[in-house]
Amino acid sequence: MRTNLLSLLLLFCCSVALAQPLKLALLVYGGGGDWYANPTSLKNLAIFCNQQLKTNFAPQEAQVEVGSPDLFNYPFVHMTGHGRWTLTNDEAQNLRKYLTSGGFLHIDDNYGLDEYVRPALKKVFPEATLVELPFSHPIYHQHFNFTNGLPKIHEHDNKPPKGYGLMFQGRLVVFYSYETDLGDGWEDPDVHNDKPEKRLQALQMGANLIQYVFLGGETH
Repeated sequence: MRTNLLSLLLLFCCSVALAQPLKLALLVYGGGGDWYANPTSLKNLAIFCNQQLKTNFAPQEAQVEVGSPDLFNYPFVHMTGHGRWTLTNDEAQNLRKYLTSGGFLHIDDNYGLDEYVRPALKKVFPEATLVELPFSHPIYHQHFNFTNGLPKIHEHDNKPPKGYGLMFQGRLVVFYSYETDLGDGWEDPDVHNDKPEKRLQALQMGANLIQYVFLGGETH
């Protein structure tokens, strides 16, 4: 596992050195949910990370199917949507292999996805359970410091935002952001007309996710 993480970091460093931009990836999944819900979000997150973290991401994300071998080309994969998510046995096996080989999945509930997340992840990791991460977790304390955990970007049911994690052999392989709508906050300003400070918080938290993945959980 340590070798896999070091390989991801080496890939990242080599990409920067050779000026060949990496791509963030958007997960294409089945079941009827709108995996395409936030078309401008990853573009803006990539640009923000390039500015703030001095990364070298291409603005246009890759779109990768959950059962595709191309999944292994992307250290960071983002998933969003409002509705149903189902996995075939082959897709679950491919996603598990990706995550246990050093990959990372960020799931952002865009309101309506929550009831499908846990059953789907249970199919991928029957031995593991999502747990709420403490505010002291390094994912909240990278380049930007979030002492109270996830920022609240959009209000739906008057619930606090929560960040859940799924661990495999001591490594965080899935981060699930719930009741926050980070991806909405990453979108172009005129899409949701969020207040500038809310949009900035969303992008800052997104940058923390990126830094956490590529630096293996070290704090800034």
